[in-house]
Amino acid sequence: MSIVRTVSTDLNPHKLRIAFGEYNKHLKYIQERLQVQITHRQDKFIITGDLTAVERSEFILGKLIELADEKDDITGDELHLIVQSSLAREHDAQDSHNLTAVSLRTRKGKITPRGSNQQRYVKKILASDISFGVGPAGTGKTYLAVACAVDMLERGEIERILLVRPAVEAGEKLGFLPGDLTQKIDPYLRPLYDALYEMLGFEKVGKLLERQIIEVAPLAYMRGRTLNNSFVILDEAQNTTPEQMKMFLTRLGFGSRAVITGDMTQVDLPRGHQSGLAQAIKILSGIEEIHITRFDSKDVVRHHLVQKIVQAYDAFDEAEQISRANKKAQQAAKLASNIEETDDE
Repeated sequence: MSIVRTVSTDLNPHKLRIAFGEYNKHLKYIQERLQVQITHRQDKFIITGDLTAVERSEFILGKLIELADEKDDITGDELHLIVQSSLAREHDAQDSHNLTAVSLRTRKGKITPRGSNQQRYVKKILASDISFGVGPAGTGKTYLAVACAVDMLERGEIERILLVRPAVEAGEKLGFLPGDLTQKIDPYLRPLYDALYEMLGFEKVGKLLERQIIEVAPLAYMRGRTLNNSFVILDEAQNTTPEQMKMFLTRLGFGSRAVITGDMTQVDLPRGHQSGLAQAIKILSGIEEIHITRFDSKDVVRHHLVQKIVQAYDAFDEAEQISRANKKAQQAAKLASNIEETDDE
């Protein structure tokens, strides 16, 4: 059943073009994404569609109007992020208001979680000693974890940041690769460096790395260490073995916290090897002080095609699981039938 809602605005024609794009391209994007119809009449926008889509469209139009009143351009990426925020938004306003905002002194200014799931994730990181963020690429798991670490370092709540990844693509056998340690591990740790550079700038990151206040290293180099007053992030944790995951979690010392991020659909371990992340979630999910945030395609904040790609792969994996289950059932039925025929003879 379709419903109709109206959004009013007092923006002048120039600001309206900023809000809704040249030739209303922003409105066309919203209509396509949310399957609604938006009609512009003087200072009113009439939205027609199902209840959920109309409410989300109201939220998006309101955000666009607010932005247009403040700035001279709204990019396609900004529109996409607003749409994603509306898709991830839940109607529990209390949950959103309880968010502890993450503010960093960076070139891009304030870093704010988008959507209720990212808000819960940040809130749990800031309140817990150990947190897990699990879900597909593009949901901000690692970026927000690094943002929290930088925020706490700036406020003097921790003394060091350690960013860790398993170099599984090299089999952790870094000695066979050319160059010194930095040259060997840099390709595997580049996403972590990129996040730091965006938040702190090249010069500051360089100084903090030189003073070992920030350390970026492969997981293998954590063995035997005890990490006090540190913020430790284990990225790509789906590629750890159970032994490596246990080793990492037991490195935590006084005044430290850890964030473990990963995507169980991108396991690069050899076939037959269990993921340390999958096992850890099963073992630790009952511990009250350890929090696990699960992301899905609605939380993707990259290009809108990334969300569609994630959804397509999820559908494919689900179909494959059903197919395998049906095949096993057919094999079991055939085996049972053969046993019955043998008994009859």
